[in-house]
Amino acid sequence: MAASSAELSSLATALDELTRRVTVHAEASDAGKDEETARELFAIERSLTSANRRLARLALSLARR
Repeated sequence: MAASSAELSSLATALDELTRRVTVHAEASDAGKDEETARELFAIERSLTSANRRLARLALSLARR
């Protein structure tokens, strides 16, 4: 099954929401002085943000075809 730009856009939206949720927990961990958890969550946030950018670029590329 080929991925459509609409489906990829929907996935990007879901990934964006997940990223926001991880950010909330990372910031709470940071405020609570749980540095190890905050560091890991912020690293996960960066990875999710990068994945979301790649997904959005792919969706845009497919939409232009």
